[in-house]
Formats: sequence, structure tokens, C-alpha cells
Amino acid sequence: MLIMHEKSIVTGPVRVDREKKTLIEYILRKPSYGWVDHEGSLVIPSTSQMIGEFFSRLNIFRTKKNWLAFFGWTKTLLLIACLFVFLLHYFNFLLLGIAFIYSMVIMGTHGTIWYHRYCTHRAYTFSNSFWRFITRNLTINVIPEEIYVISHHVHHARSDQPGDPYNASGGFLYCFLADVNHQPISDNLSEDDYARVVGLMEHTGIKTNSYTQYQKWASVARPVRSVLEWAFNWTFWAAVFYLAGGKALVFALFGAAGFWAIGVRTFNYEGHGRGKNKQREGVDFNKKDRSINQLWPGYVAGEWHNNHHLFPSSARSGFLRYQLDLAWCYIRLLKTFGAVKSYHDAKKVFLTKHRQPYLNQRKDCNT
Repeated sequence: MLIMHEKSIVTGPVRVDREKKTLIEYILRKPSYGWVDHEGSLVIPSTSQMIGEFFSRLNIFRTKKNWLAFFGWTKTLLLIACLFVFLLHYFNFLLLGIAFIYSMVIMGTHGTIWYHRYCTHRAYTFSNSFWRFITRNLTINVIPEEIYVISHHVHHARSDQPGDPYNASGGFLYCFLADVNHQPISDNLSEDDYARVVGLMEHTGIKTNSYTQYQKWASVARPVRSVLEWAFNWTFWAAVFYLAGGKALVFALFGAAGFWAIGVRTFNYEGHGRGKNKQREGVDFNKKDRSINQLWPGYVAGEWHNNHHLFPSSARSGFLRYQLDLAWCYIRLLKTFGAVKSYHDAKKVFLTKHRQPYLNQRKDCNT
């Protein structure tokens, strides 16, 4: 397991050798501009530095170790091309509405169900690999699990601190380009450290590289296997959409997936107050970072972000009556007919330790 650090907004200098660090501090590939300056403060790179880093890390001709970032953005750009085809050739308001629901609600909720609560936090377990496979492929494949999962562990360990791969204090572009600039795993892990990284991914069902293969590709995921799984997923959904509504529906929904792929890269910037403290009393109970609960991502994707940071391993993050949690609805539904074996639900703990004391305090203040 990774050893997590205490979380606070301000940190001191980081001046220790790797032997004295925990894996969480060097598990990701450090950008050329670094994480911290000589005083231990967050390095906020210039726009040109971030764009330069971005294209350098997408360059597969420079090194094949860039393949995963290149693969992720290749899929995104293909989906964006589908969006333009839809807008230019097949646009109508009915399809726009369907695409909107698919992008915002279905893709968004699936991201929470699969990448967030299962792959990263293991908030629930499947009864068998069949239901894991079905859940993984419920929507058009966009994000490589490895890019999301490993970096998200770091995000929780160093939330809003230097080293957080999508630290909102770094600015919009710092977060938007993070999947390439900050989220890939380190390319020089020891064999023991790499084994620990693999341990964070094994439950997802992806076929992992051996250590020798990792040294060649700098990834947990196998390139050929990843491409074949992507081809299967896209072929299946293209066929389903074509049978349901022809080419127009294919381009509408694949384009919607492209819209989501761009939008999801903005979430942590917004979900952490754009780098400012926008937390509200009685709404945001986790004070260890700048995460906030927002109505839109909460309702369309079950992403009540401050609640999630308070209880990361909970399969439910919509704890209050108005906090609809569609991701939790899916998990609970699968549990009713045995597809999900177990889950962790922190709602009662939240109400007892956080919500009720807050209500009691308000009552005392009003008497």
C-alpha cells in the first residue's frame, strides 16, 4: 500500500533522498519544470513551459515511453472529429439532446462508477469478472485506467499541495494538460516499486506489463492489449448506435464522448475552487483541502467532491437528501441482484460525525 502524508494547504521544503521518501512522492514522472521550487512552494510553470512539456510528452518518435499519453489524446482527437462531423452534417435538436444526456449523465456517471469508485478507491467489489467487464465497457472507452488511477492516489495524498498532479493553484492549463504533463507513472521505478504500482491496478482486470516490459514502455498497461480492447469497445458501440439510429446517432454519441473527454479535464480545477477557498459552511465539511460540493457534477455524475474527499472509499458520496448520486444508484442496483458482492457506504458516519454536530452547533447558536 501507499503511505499517505498529512494533508495541508502549505508545505515546507522537500529535500530528502528517494530512499527516505514514500512511493507516493516519486510514483509519477516529474515534469521538466518540477513540482516544487527551492523553498518548497508549488512551481507554477508558464504557458509556454506547459505547452512545451505537453508536446514533448506526446512525441512517440522521441521515445516509445510516451505511447500511453499519445494513445489517450489520439482517442480524444478522433472523438472531437466525430463531434465536428455531427455538427456539420447530422445536427438536429433531438440528437443534440440525446448527445447531451449521453455526455453529461451517462459518460459522467460511468466515470464515477468505474474510474473513481472502483478502479481507484475499491469502494465496492464485483461478484465476478463478467460484471466488471460489463461495467468497464458500459460506455465508449476514452481514458486509460492507468492514467487516472495512479495519479488519483497521489491527488488524495497531496491534495492542493505541491506534487498534486492537478493542483488547481497551478491554474486552468496546469489541470487541463495534467493527463500528459503530470499523471503518467515514473519511467525509472525499481522492480519492487513497480510491483507495488501493479498492485494498485490488478483488481481492474487490465493485463499488466512485466518489469522488463515496463522498462521498455514506462507503463503498467500493455500497448497491444490496450489497442485491441479499445478497438473492440469502439466497434461494439458504433454497431449498437448504427443499428439504433444510423450514422447520425453514431457521430452524435461518439462526438458527445469527445465533449466529455475535454470537459472531464477541467473538473478538478473547478472542483477545487479554481485554486481559491470557495467552501461553504454546512455544505463542505472536509477542510483539509479546497474541494467543494457542486450541484452540476453532483446531479449528473454523483460527484459530490468534498464529500468524496472526506470519505474517499465510500461507494456513495451523495450523503444529504438533495444530493442525488446516480453512481451509487447503479452500484446499489447491481448489489440487489448479486453483481456487486460488497460495498462501503459512509453515509451514517458522515451524518453522525459531521452533519449532526453542525446542526447541533447551529441550534445552540440560535438559542
